[in-house]
Amino acid sequence: MKLTRIAAPAIALAVLAGCAREGDLNLEGGVGISAVRSACPIVGVPQYLGDITLFTGAQQTANAIDVTATITNVRATCTENETDIVTEITFDVLARRTQTAQARQVVLPYFVTTVQGGTAVTAKRVSRVAVDFAAGAERAQTRGGGTAVVSRAAATIPADIREQLTRRRRAGDTDAAVDPLTVPAVREAVQRATFEALVGFQLTDEQLKYNATR
Repeated sequence: MKLTRIAAPAIALAVLAGCAREGDLNLEGGVGISAVRSACPIVGVPQYLGDITLFTGAQQTANAIDVTATITNVRATCTENETDIVTEITFDVLARRTQTAQARQVVLPYFVTTVQGGTAVTAKRVSRVAVDFAAGAERAQTRGGGTAVVSRAAATIPADIREQLTRRRRAGDTDAAVDPLTVPAVREAVQRATFEALVGFQLTDEQLKYNATR
């Protein structure tokens, strides 16, 4: 699944920066990974789910477009307590309509979902955001938001895997040139501990097809 992210790609997951905390991976010498890994989820908008188009009738043509809206300016604040990592997400919705004579409110459904390891949905909540157009106005803007909660234990790399990632490798070592993330067990463990918090419009099948093929 392709994302429009406000963070780095998921499988560069062992070298993520930001929201760092004591105990995260952080190397300053030797051969191997030299970076900080964040326990905070990667936040982004899935491809095709950041826009929504409403039509005046059954025909999905340019002449029949009623309202279009886009999710933008996605922002996230990550905090943690003893048991959980909590990410507060906010975003703007920019909308445009074709018929501008009357004041109008348009309600749009959106979701915030948590994904583990790139594929497993662990939580999803559908909400709605109202966009209010003033009489005569073609454009309107509003703000939405949501919360993603991840178990701190689930987002923590096991100690034995951390040791393989952080152990300093020097020239002459038999595994000096081996990237630990190429070891299947290491890669899988890091992937399991990597989460994404995704926001997008809750589209119908027809709306999704329209976005994917236009």
